[in-house]
Amino acid sequence: MTVVADTIRNGVDTEKLFATLDLIEAQPELARFQFRAANRWIDGAHNRSTIKGFYAAGGEDTSRGEEFRLDAGEPAILLGADTGPNPAEYLLHALAACLTTSIVYVAAARRVELTSVESTVTGDMDVRGALGVDDEPRNGFERIGVAFRVTGNAPEEKLREVVERARKRSAVYDMVTSGVPVAIEVATD
Repeated sequence: MTVVADTIRNGVDTEKLFATLDLIEAQPELARFQFRAANRWIDGAHNRSTIKGFYAAGGEDTSRGEEFRLDAGEPAILLGADTGPNPAEYLLHALAACLTTSIVYVAAARRVELTSVESTVTGDMDVRGALGVDDEPRNGFERIGVAFRVTGNAPEEKLREVVERARKRSAVYDMVTSGVPVAIEVATD
């Protein structure tokens, strides 16, 4: 019983975490993943993405029994009907979720037991660019701010180190701050 309790930290099985890291280090080809989302327009600003299968560790992963459905839209002030968060808000969510997960994993690996991780993420945007009203403002966020409140069984300095290490390892943080090439293909009927 003690062995099991010692391997689970912050809801993370650290024994499996380290075994996974060791396996990927020994077989780097297992680190190749491809995540996918399919999207379909419904009406106006309302559209829906579905997410289920993905490629991981050398093969197609079919472990998910059901697909995730994410509805997106725009608020009324941007001509929508509030059918879901807008895409920019989903980006903020993705950033917050990835950083939080990274904090939890890093803390678990470093024997830090967390009691709370909360964040507020803000994105400042001048929508004139995206609306095509003015070419001066960029189409996307001008600035994103992330504020964390992290508590656990470690001193403040250690908790700050955990957050910094998580920032360095967050995939979404990397994509947002470094950019990623996007290829667009179009088929028409």
